[in-house]
Amino acid sequence: MKKILLKIGFATLLAGAALAGWIAYDLYTPQKTDIREFDPDEVARLDTAMWRSYYSRERLKLYSQLTELLEKQYRLNFWQRQLVAFYAAKATFTFKDGKSRADYEKALPDLEKFYGELRAVSTTEFDANQAARLELEWWIVHRQRAQYRDGDLADALAATAAAVYNRPKEDFLEHGRLRAAAMTIRDTAAEQGGVTEEDWRKIDLLLHESWRSLHRAVNPK
Repeated sequence: MKKILLKIGFATLLAGAALAGWIAYDLYTPQKTDIREFDPDEVARLDTAMWRSYYSRERLKLYSQLTELLEKQYRLNFWQRQLVAFYAAKATFTFKDGKSRADYEKALPDLEKFYGELRAVSTTEFDANQAARLELEWWIVHRQRAQYRDGDLADALAATAAAVYNRPKEDFLEHGRLRAAAMTIRDTAAEQGGVTEEDWRKIDLLLHESWRSLHRAVNPK
């Protein structure tokens, strides 16, 4: 019995060391990726799915979809995308539970970590903290849309994309307009009693158009 327990303990130790090595390799091995290269239709599909999970408060499902997005859009390693998805999901639900700007700003540290991790692997240089602040700003504009003018949400979305891809905001105005239109459909339907499958179909179509527009903007011919 003692020998069996020793063998089990040794095997467990080896497995733990292997796991620790894998995690360390994924997190600390230098990796670079071109964030401009992605499948816009696949990103749009996941974007729609994440919206649905977010509004249904399905946190684990949203986290799983985030990890898939980070693999498909940014090609992050397994453990790296677990960490980055954790930052994104934590920021998302910190914001969702907020009631005021002071509450919303509690999501900023995790957004900065999220964009910091993306900047570390991106071949495109950008200011991660600025991207995080702009991301939070469009979240706030969307949440408090009654306090803003028409077009402010689309403009804020375009500004965020411009910061991430380090290009002029004008390149992303169509992307912002289409994404804002999708949000308007969701918000209006929710206020009128509920978002139907037809509403989600329209939202999905707009998000596909939006991500295709962004892809064209960052990959000019």
